[in-house]
Amino acid sequence: MPRKTPFPYSHRVTDRYGCFRFYFRRPGYPSVPLPGLYGSVEFIAAYQAAMAAKPPPIGAARTIAGSMNAVIVSYYQSAEFKGLRASTARVYRNILERFREAHGDKSAPGMQTKHVRKLMAEKAATPDAANRLLGMISILMEHAIALGLRDDNPCVGVKKLKHKGGGFATWTEDQIAAYRAFHLLGSRERLVLELALGTAQRRGDLVRLGWRHVSNGAITIQQSKTGATVAVPIVSELQAALDLAARDTLTFIIQANGRPLGAASLGNEFREWVKRAGLPDQLSLHGLRKSAARRLAEAGCSAHEIASITGHKTLSEVERYCRDADRERLARSASAKVVDMFGENKTR
Repeated sequence: MPRKTPFPYSHRVTDRYGCFRFYFRRPGYPSVPLPGLYGSVEFIAAYQAAMAAKPPPIGAARTIAGSMNAVIVSYYQSAEFKGLRASTARVYRNILERFREAHGDKSAPGMQTKHVRKLMAEKAATPDAANRLLGMISILMEHAIALGLRDDNPCVGVKKLKHKGGGFATWTEDQIAAYRAFHLLGSRERLVLELALGTAQRRGDLVRLGWRHVSNGAITIQQSKTGATVAVPIVSELQAALDLAARDTLTFIIQANGRPLGAASLGNEFREWVKRAGLPDQLSLHGLRKSAARRLAEAGCSAHEIASITGHKTLSEVERYCRDADRERLARSASAKVVDMFGENKTR
């Protein structure tokens, strides 16, 4: 058995002159020389200081002062980043790590507006991703200003790319009926649809829902993205699905082994369920959230009433659903008036 050392992480090194020197070498920490004789007062003082030191930030070892990499490492240690919700922090980190891999060695003070526009142009095929990157670069530049690396934010004045499509496709009533006809009550596929449509919640919150959230005929949950607490009354279609759901599981949506299903896995599985039902590939869980909001708008609910269920922080998105629903309702009303006045059985 190897003899235990009283000073873990201390290593003896022979220099080129044949003299012994000691170093503190701990994984994840910088190498620190330990002066004096092994075990001396001077040696112990240096050793204790090295042991008490905090590890450097993740990625600090490969940073160059003033580089984008250095700014990202510093941002990870900031109160702003540490104050983010866990789900938001993961999204930010994913974007930043991809950006760091491609541009981490670039100069943060040297970033110019033309460089930002070039990065946006390279992602023109995916405008949403381009706009998210613009937002993250802007955050980094503001942090660089706080660090004294630059005086301005080169992202100011750079316009977001317009999304040519309509975002996530909103399910029609015919598509909802077709899915229900294929995936019957009692199946996990049907339960997921009724939860998404009946609660209007995001995928990340759907996978958290369980019987502990059900009380007094409603599902109450604090949304992970916004922090808003919503209490959504359980409609008859959702109640029928819940009546057939297991009661001995932590969450409604589970894997085959009975464990909760993750949000990403649910999204992947749901796309397969949509295909099996013979429906268009672009239909998604988020599209059901939009359909739930659209239904509320078509029922005449106000933007504030819709937001009380969807949990939107701003009313701009909700008001768009209302406008679309109003436009359809007005069109039907206008057509009915034309038929009433000029129908084939009418005479002038």
